[in-house]
Amino acid sequence: MDHIEALRDILRDSKSAVFFGGAGMSTESGIPDFRSANGIYSQRLHQEFLPEEMASHSFLVNHTEAFFEFYREHRIFRNIQPNAGHKALAELERRGILKAVVTQNIDGLHQMAGSKTVYELHGSILRWPCVECGRVYPVEYVLRDKNKPIPVCEDCDGIVRPGVVLYEESLDSKVVDNAVRAIGEADTLIVGGTSLVVYPAAGLIDYFQGRHLVLINKTATKADARAELVIREPIGTTLEAAVAVLDDGQ
Repeated sequence: MDHIEALRDILRDSKSAVFFGGAGMSTESGIPDFRSANGIYSQRLHQEFLPEEMASHSFLVNHTEAFFEFYREHRIFRNIQPNAGHKALAELERRGILKAVVTQNIDGLHQMAGSKTVYELHGSILRWPCVECGRVYPVEYVLRDKNKPIPVCEDCDGIVRPGVVLYEESLDSKVVDNAVRAIGEADTLIVGGTSLVVYPAAGLIDYFQGRHLVLINKTATKADARAELVIREPIGTTLEAAVAVLDDGQ
């Protein structure tokens, strides 16, 4: 039995599956892995910065203008579309098989594909709240006026920042609680596009007590030995193929 048939059979046996995804889920939509960025501001700021530093709370505070330029140029992706994997997960939810998506990504592609229950551990680049009054702006607001290097609120002139969890910041406790509950109640957990090395998000897999653990990732993860099924193929095409044959032979 090949891996597509094996995944299909697991999905057929599932009534409360959860998908837990990382950066690899979005690379098939043309979004590069975050760590592929480089120290693009080294000349201007006279020192080298890692991507993790430029996406940190400290960088927002100490190099505010450069922080927003970094986000505009390297973290906001225009004209991106959900890939086959996002659409397959939305179809599984529509069928009642998948109960939730837990994602480390900030691109909003799961919702664009039609998924309804999505727990965004690291927030969303599509939402930009004011740090003073809390008014939330769409990402288009930040892109509208390039003459304003630092976006400010129309109501109170507070800084409007990306609605994502920066390095040095804590995850939203409510989102984490929802993700933990969903994973803990799942009979199947499909983990895709994450190497399971970034904590605390990677630790969520430890709450899974269900029957079927599936790993879809191009490289090995710490959970491979626990998994019933390990697939080293692209996530999008794998999920699409498994969903396409769900009804075969029934």
